[in-house]
Amino acid sequence: MGDINIKYPDASAKKWPTGVTGNEIAYAISPKLAKKALAVQVNGKLLGLTEPLSEDAEIKIITFDDPEGKDVFWHSSAHLMAQALKRIYPGIRLGIGPPVADGFYYDIELDHVITPEEFGTVEDEMRKIVSQDFPVVRHNLTADEAVRFFAEKDELLKIELINDISGTGEQITTYSQGEFTDLCRGPHIISTSVLGENFKLLSVAGAYWRGDEKNKMLQRIYGTNYPDKNQLQEHLTRIEEAKKRDHRKLGRELDLFSISDEIGSGLILWHPKGAMIRHLIESYWKEQHIQNGYQLVSTPHTAKIDLWHTSGHTGFYQDNMFSPMNVDEVEYQLKPMNCPFHMMIYKSHLHSYRDLPIRYAELGTVYRYERSGVLHGLMRVRGFTQDDAHIYCHPDQLTDEIINVLDLNKKILSRFGFSEYDVYLSTRPEKYVGTDENWDHATKALQKALELKAIRYTIDPGEGVFYGPKIDIKIKDVLGRSWQCSTIQVDFNLPERFDLSYIDQDGIKYRPITIHRALMGSLERFFGILIEHYAGNFPYWLAPEQARVLPLTDRNLDYAGSILQALRAKGIRAEIDKRNEKIGFKIREAEVAKVPVMLIVGDSEQKAEKISVRIKGQGDKGQLTRIELFALLDDLGVKF
Repeated sequence: MGDINIKYPDASAKKWPTGVTGNEIAYAISPKLAKKALAVQVNGKLLGLTEPLSEDAEIKIITFDDPEGKDVFWHSSAHLMAQALKRIYPGIRLGIGPPVADGFYYDIELDHVITPEEFGTVEDEMRKIVSQDFPVVRHNLTADEAVRFFAEKDELLKIELINDISGTGEQITTYSQGEFTDLCRGPHIISTSVLGENFKLLSVAGAYWRGDEKNKMLQRIYGTNYPDKNQLQEHLTRIEEAKKRDHRKLGRELDLFSISDEIGSGLILWHPKGAMIRHLIESYWKEQHIQNGYQLVSTPHTAKIDLWHTSGHTGFYQDNMFSPMNVDEVEYQLKPMNCPFHMMIYKSHLHSYRDLPIRYAELGTVYRYERSGVLHGLMRVRGFTQDDAHIYCHPDQLTDEIINVLDLNKKILSRFGFSEYDVYLSTRPEKYVGTDENWDHATKALQKALELKAIRYTIDPGEGVFYGPKIDIKIKDVLGRSWQCSTIQVDFNLPERFDLSYIDQDGIKYRPITIHRALMGSLERFFGILIEHYAGNFPYWLAPEQARVLPLTDRNLDYAGSILQALRAKGIRAEIDKRNEKIGFKIREAEVAKVPVMLIVGDSEQKAEKISVRIKGQGDKGQLTRIELFALLDDLGVKF
């Protein structure tokens, strides 16, 4: 059989017999590593630890410390839960059970409605399966074999998935542990004992099969699992904190936004306080873009369907677009993107190389068809405003423009309190347009910009968009959760499709390169992230109501009113509580509303022409003159 050459992450290498497994290599490196091993990465592809290696390879032993290891561990935990459910509930049918952020879920079809009170029984059965230490075994099947196998088990949802897979030519695989077998690409852990007992089922919710409201409603059971008990407890603590910060809950309590059935799912009503925060975000965004050489543009919400044929969206993006509407016997399409409009603005003039780069920016509202099963507050909607921009440049400017976007991105996100990021470089997918040469040029430009800025990044193979590679930036909030916001995409395709050009110094027409970029992603989603990041306690500069004047009695109303006028004259967003209530009640109400500054005025303050000041998080500041108060508020505005 001969030997194969195995190269390790530290660049060392060793000869191994053909057929060696990742598990054997892990044990040879260190029994401690083997105990933690969950999978092996072979030439960038994730494999199970027992799969034989047959050619020279670069490998990495994957543990729970790796993102891929978490996915394997949680995916295997979903199978563990599914096996326990099959044992407990006769007649159950399985849908899908993937890993998700911080855990896993499984969609099931069952007449009986499972409640959280039953989770303990399921967890007990999961512990039993772990103790039985079943080997996890992979099988390759033909489509006919897979259909027959799952038909015998009355797993109709699995058969539907098999029929979809068989049309792609992909190998159909199953994984078995004990009496349980599931349709799955894998990979999985080596045996059920690896999963330990630090798991917990968290919740159950309704979910349409495959996210389509036209399909049947299934039950989705969520859970989590960690190799270490302390890690589990930390996660459960984060969950409780996340519940308190849920933007949907705080949105109602703070009167920021709402979603109305009468208007439609996934469409947001911005209430006055939420709209004020939106105004502040937009104003800062526009100010920064103008300072950085962008030109603001504004485009329609709809256009003739031919525009979307030209852009290619009807071919590549049709499933995410609303149905066209007929106007005067001409089909119009609600815009899912702003890009084609910006292309047409560029095309409306003849451009010289001296004009480049040209940077157009727009807070443009777009509409995308999202299935009702995936809609989620502000985070997943059908109508949203992108902080969109398109940069037109020639090849020599590409890297510098990407660096400028990275710098602006950092500045804007930092202003809103985000300083930690996960950065990904997404490369060419299987289905793409354009030449390999252009793709390579664009990918190298993105890579060079990241390296020149000393930004750590992870390659995300095949996750680029159909027209070009991209950088994705996921911000981390105060709970350490990652949120996809910023994206920088290089595009050679749309300039070609729209026949864009510029005249170079040699007098010949050339195509500009387009950079698509969004820094916040969408205002709706970014606002939802901000609510949860700050738990509704917005920094002073972003608070919709910065100060509230609280008169002790009706005798103090006129004096309180004069303070309110002075505050507003200084541009401070202030309100007054005129209700005939005790001051303790008024203070508590202001605290619940998360107002940063409370200004209390009674007879003593009125006589001394002063104001008693309370700052959220800092406490009582005593009685201040107006001059002292404004100096304090100016300082707050600078710091927060």
